Amino acid sequence: MIFLKTAEEIELLRESNLLVGKTLGEMAKHVRPGISTLELDRIAEEFIRDHGALPGFLGYGGFPNTLCISINEEVVHGIPSAHRILKEGDVVSIDCGTLKNGYYGDSAYTFEVGEVREEVRKLLRTTKDALYRGIEKAVAGLRIGDIGYAVQSYCEANGYSVVRELVGHGVGRDMHEEPQVPNYGRRGQGTKLAEGMVIAIEPMINLGKRHVYQDADGWTIRTRDRMPSAHFEHTVAIGKHGADILSSFEFVEKNLEKKSLKGENTSEQFDNQLN
Repeated sequence: MIFLKTAEEIELLRESNLLVGKTLGEMAKHVRPGISTLELDRIAEEFIRDHGALPGFLGYGGFPNTLCISINEEVVHGIPSAHRILKEGDVVSIDCGTLKNGYYGDSAYTFEVGEVREEVRKLLRTTKDALYRGIEKAVAGLRIGDIGYAVQSYCEANGYSVVRELVGHGVGRDMHEEPQVPNYGRRGQGTKLAEGMVIAIEPMINLGKRHVYQDADGWTIRTRDRMPSAHFEHTVAIGKHGADILSSFEFVEKNLEKKSLKGENTSEQFDNQLN
């Protein structure tokens, strides 16, 4: 069943999703060579709780942490660990959820760690662009297939592949509601979009082939060919004339810009801090 949200519910969802955006912005300050994924997770949990919310992923379906942190060929659902240390040249998807006032927030951003190969940077740019192309089709009267087609056609035209096994979803009082929102599809097919629907659109795009597998940990999804993957996600409310983006990358990008101006986020800088 698809639950349409009232204007009041959408504002509560906006509050939860903006907190996710702020948490990802906090992550932007700390992503650097030498930091463990468990330390990022600790910072995020403290930040979320300090803002009067609960980590949406912690304990959800048995997931053990606040963040899903997925490095390089890990597509999604990576488990934070003290032994997973970010290195120069990595890319890292951080997927975050919050629960506040009974409603969930959900958003993800893929970060560059130091200097990243240009072919991988292009993958990230294309995946992020594809997200916004999908959002352009999140309009009342269109269909789920229009969103998937917009993402798929753009990414495949640029030489990348689209993960099929994992999809976007509705968001509300539950983290995962109907409808499912694939990143592939046919125009004019699938569930009709209606005003009041709230969905997470989240392209998961691979540099190599689309095939993936699940680790023995029961969570982490990796590319079979071990080529890098990228993941960006926004939660949006369907409107008559366009999508209302409830989450935000503004906090991430402001902090990344500040780091860039300071010359931070390099392994050389991290080495200097240790000396």
